[in-house]
Amino acid sequence: MSSEPNSPSDDIMFGLNRETDERSLAAFLRLFSRPPFTDVLIPRLSDDEIQGLVHLLTAVMHNHLSEQEYHELFLAEPGHHH
Repeated sequence: MSSEPNSPSDDIMFGLNRETDERSLAAFLRLFSRPPFTDVLIPRLSDDEIQGLVHLLTAVMHNHLSEQEYHELFLAEPGHHH
């Protein structure tokens, strides 16, 4: 992580309290998903790492989102009805 002042990573701290952990996780995921980062990281992942990440993330979504929330929030399909 960078030590520059006002770096996006300055506010990422885990283990202090739930509120800080939630804010930190959101900031971490925003940084993690930036195209300049993913463009470098993803080609370096093994097939097993890709499958493991997809499995973990889809399991978390399955455990915490309804099907409607999945379609509306993750897939950005407004008004999706099953």
